[in-house]
Amino acid sequence: MRHLRSSVGQATLSPLAAALLAATGFAACAPAARAAEGIFDEMRFGATVPVAEGKHQESGLFPSFIVFFDPFGADNAGTLAEKILLPRVHAGASVATSSNGVNQVYGGFSWDADLTERFFVEAGVGATLHDGDLDGGDSDGPELGCRLLFREYAAAGYRFDANWNLSATIEHNSHANLCDGPNGGLTRAGLMLGYKF
Repeated sequence: MRHLRSSVGQATLSPLAAALLAATGFAACAPAARAAEGIFDEMRFGATVPVAEGKHQESGLFPSFIVFFDPFGADNAGTLAEKILLPRVHAGASVATSSNGVNQVYGGFSWDADLTERFFVEAGVGATLHDGDLDGGDSDGPELGCRLLFREYAAAGYRFDANWNLSATIEHNSHANLCDGPNGGLTRAGLMLGYKF
């Protein structure tokens, strides 16, 4: 029987042991998902890429994670006014995979609207904290001017069922000239796979 070599030490796993280990991991996730139902409204995982290229721009892929909370009851909003007054709250992070990329943690408010039973659109505003260059200097990365930036995003998505969805996103981060220094900004587009509890 063929064995798979583990990347840690010299241990080996047979295919059967690997399958049992994976099944145990998936089974352990089920109670955690049920527990998350009371806290989170939705979770999304995906990746974005920079829209602009060239000097003082980012490059690479940015794995992203975002969680949505519904403390105001946005899911129960019926009228347009209620939908506007009852946003969801989001928090997330994106990780740079290149030397001139920028890591971010962010949060804000989100609003969504159903176009059909399956298709939806979404928009959000908030703030992001980043580790990018402020004034450039010798760096090839973006010159962002200040550590805290405004963040806006828009998304269009498709619901596969009551839980799973896929959305295409575009986001922009900048300081809107409220800080001294350059305002290169960050603009990214990507795909996110979501699970709604």
